[in-house]
Amino acid sequence: MTTTQVVNPATEQVVRTVELVDAAQTDAAIERAQRAAPDWRAVAPGDRARLLRRFAEAVDANLEQLAQLEVANAGHTIGNARWEAGNVRDVLHFAAGIPERLLGNQIPVAGGIDITFHEPLGVVGVIVPWNFPMPIAAWGFGPALAAGNAVVLKPAELTPLTAIRLGELALEAGVPEGVFQVLPGKGSVVGQRFVSHPAVRKVVFTGSTEVGKEIMAGCARQVKRVTLELGGKSANIVFADADLERAAATAPYGVFDNAGQDCCARSRILVQRSVFDRFLELLEPAVRGVRVGDPTAESTEMGPLISAAHRARVASFVEPSTKVAFTGTQPEGPGFWYPPTVVLPDAPSDRVLTEEVFGPVVAVVPFEDEADAVRIANDTEYGLSGSIWTNDVGRALRVSRGVEAGNLSVNSHSSVRYWTPFGGFKQSGLGRELGPDAALAFTETKNVFIAT
Repeated sequence: MTTTQVVNPATEQVVRTVELVDAAQTDAAIERAQRAAPDWRAVAPGDRARLLRRFAEAVDANLEQLAQLEVANAGHTIGNARWEAGNVRDVLHFAAGIPERLLGNQIPVAGGIDITFHEPLGVVGVIVPWNFPMPIAAWGFGPALAAGNAVVLKPAELTPLTAIRLGELALEAGVPEGVFQVLPGKGSVVGQRFVSHPAVRKVVFTGSTEVGKEIMAGCARQVKRVTLELGGKSANIVFADADLERAAATAPYGVFDNAGQDCCARSRILVQRSVFDRFLELLEPAVRGVRVGDPTAESTEMGPLISAAHRARVASFVEPSTKVAFTGTQPEGPGFWYPPTVVLPDAPSDRVLTEEVFGPVVAVVPFEDEADAVRIANDTEYGLSGSIWTNDVGRALRVSRGVEAGNLSVNSHSSVRYWTPFGGFKQSGLGRELGPDAALAFTETKNVFIAT
C-alpha cells in the first residue's frame, strides 16, 4: 500500500499518514459508483433533497472540526477555513433545492406533445486542487449529486484530509454507499482513470492549464464531458476617479488572500497614470499591515504557502533584477513563508506579468485611459476574474463588457457566490460552476415527442 505524509505548511510537521488508492482500487470504486447510480437516480426528488440537507447539516455540526483540519493540512487561516467549511454547507443547502426544480420544457409542436427531461449522466469524476480543498470539492459534488449522479472525488495529494472527512459525513447523513466516494491518490493514477475509464461520463477538474489541456485531450477520445477551471492572471483596474484610499486598502486582500494561492487573485494592479504615485503611497502601509503568521490565530490574515517546492517557484518570480517597490512581513522559523511583495515590472513581457505566480507577489503597472486599461487587462491568455474601481457607472459597465473575464466585480474583490455562475474565458477554462444552472452541467437533455 502506497502512503503519503500530510505536512502542516506552517510548522513542517507531519499531520497524518494517508493511504493512497491504486488503479485497481480506483476501478473498483468507479464500478461501485456505476452500480449505485441507478438507485440514486431513482430516489424521489424530495427524498434526494432531504438527504442533501442532512449532509449539509452534518457539515454544519462538524464545521469547526473541518476548519481546524484545513488549518493543519493547508495552512489556511482559521477565519478563511471556517468560511470554506461554511461554503460547503451552503452549497449543499443550495443543491438541496435543485432536485425538485430540475425542470424540463413543454415545446409547442404539430400533431402531439413535445417535452424535455434533464437526466443524470451516471458517474462523475471530480478532481480537486490543493488551494481550496473544501469549497471546490463541493462545487463539483453538490450539483452533481443533486442531479442524480454518483460521484468519485480525488482530492489533491497534499490536502486530502477534509475531503476524506466529507466522505464520512455523507455516509453518516444517509447518502447511500457508493454514491459519493473519496479516493486519495496520485493524479497520474486516480485522475488518469477518471479520464480513461468509460463508465465515468464527466470529469470536473480545477488546477493548472497545462494539466487541464491533458485532461481535455484524454476526455475527447471518449467524447467525455469536461468542466475545467484553470489558471488566472486577473487585473485589478484602478481609475483616477475611484475612491483611492479604499482601493489601496483592499488591494492586498484581492491578491494576498490564501497567500496568493488563488486562481482569482488580482495579481496585476493597473493604475491610471495620473494617480499612480499616490496609489503606491497608499498601498505601501496596506501591504505592510497584512498580518502574516500562525494560521490558528484569530487575527492572522495570511498564512504560509503550501510546500517548500511551491515557495521556491514563487520566489523565482522575484529575480535579482526585479524592481521591488516594498514588501510585507513574514515569520521566522519553520513554515513555508513568503512575504507579501509588490513589484514594478519593466516590460510587458516580464514573467510576473504573463505567468500565474500563485503566490503573494503582485505587479503594479500604469495605464493612460479606459482603452489602454482594457488592452492591458486583456493582454493575457487567461480570463478568470478581475476588479474595476471607478465612481463612474457608465465606465464600470463599459470596462466590464470590455474585459475578457468570466467573473468581474466593481469596487469590490468578491468573485464567488454559490448562487451565481463561476468560470473563465480563454485558457482559464470551460463551462461554469455554481449558480442556478449548475446542475444542468451534470445532465443530458432528452427530448420526447408524443403523437396525439
